[in-house]
This record gives sequence, C-alpha cells and structure tokens, in this order.
Amino acid sequence: MTTSARFAPALMLLVLAGCGEREETAMGGFMLRSTAFDDGQTIPREYSCEGADSAPPLGWADPPQGTKSFALVVDDPDAPNGTFRHWGAWNIPGGSHGIEPNQAGQFPQAVNDFGKEGYGGPCPPPGHGAHRYRFKLFALDTDRLDLPPGTRVDQVEKAAADHLLGRAELVGTYERK
Repeated sequence: MTTSARFAPALMLLVLAGCGEREETAMGGFMLRSTAFDDGQTIPREYSCEGADSAPPLGWADPPQGTKSFALVVDDPDAPNGTFRHWGAWNIPGGSHGIEPNQAGQFPQAVNDFGKEGYGGPCPPPGHGAHRYRFKLFALDTDRLDLPPGTRVDQVEKAAADHLLGRAELVGTYERK
C-alpha cells in the first residue's frame, strides 16, 4: 500500500470535520449583517466614493458571553498596493446590536488610508475589477480601548487582538467601471 493510500482515510476525515465546523459557524453564533447588502454581494453605490460615501447599516447578533465592547475594521485586501483600510471604530458599547449610518460618528473613529478620520467607502481603481470589502467586528473583553486621536485603522485591529473574545465578518464587493 502506498503512503498516500494509507493516509487517504485520515485526510478525508479532516476534510469532513472542517466542513462540519464551517457549517456550524455559518448557522449560529456571532454574526454580522447589513440590510444594504448580503454577504458576498455587491455593496450599493451610495456607500461608495461614487455615492454618498456613508457607512452602510450594520447589525449583529449573539456576541460571545462577556463582551464589554466592540471594535470595527473595514478593509480591502484586493487593493493594488496591498490591504487598504477604509474604516476603524472602537469603544462601541457591548450592549449594542448595530450601527446605523447616522450613528457612525458616535464612537471614536480611526484615520483610514485615505488620510481622513471615519468611514471611506469602496473606491477601487476604475477597471481594476471587483474588490472585496471585509467588515470585521471584534467582540472585546474590555469596556474601552485607550487609543489616542489620530489612531490608524491597523492600530485599532492590533489593539482589539489583545482583548478578543470573538469575531464576526461580512464581505461585500464593489467595482468601478
């Protein structure tokens, strides 16, 4: 019997175990959603640089037990020069279940890669194809991240990692023709 044939059953069990794990995560637990777009779907123009450039409504459910606050990061891993960070917010109260566009400024906002504080919508180079935008919500074990004004989005994500209880993600796409 060849080595690969000997390990095939074990490999198959690992693959099947991974599938079940993925199903469980998708069916329950900490989830992030938007009424503006579904996971994996196109982000409406109004939430982009070609529209009103306002943050889409976001809602979440079933954060991990012990969550005291949330941090949010939005990035584009498909940007031509590496990951481009569009938004960072922190110290979102643990009892919150979402953010409406008019609420985005109620929490501390990071400086995005456009060089401005707050939300900067999808704005890939024209003709570059569809980009993915990852909305990442971090459930934290602390009431506050003590970050100073001028904090960058990547610094929010690093600070959140030190207090992480759970993470939920929503991915939207956007393309400029």
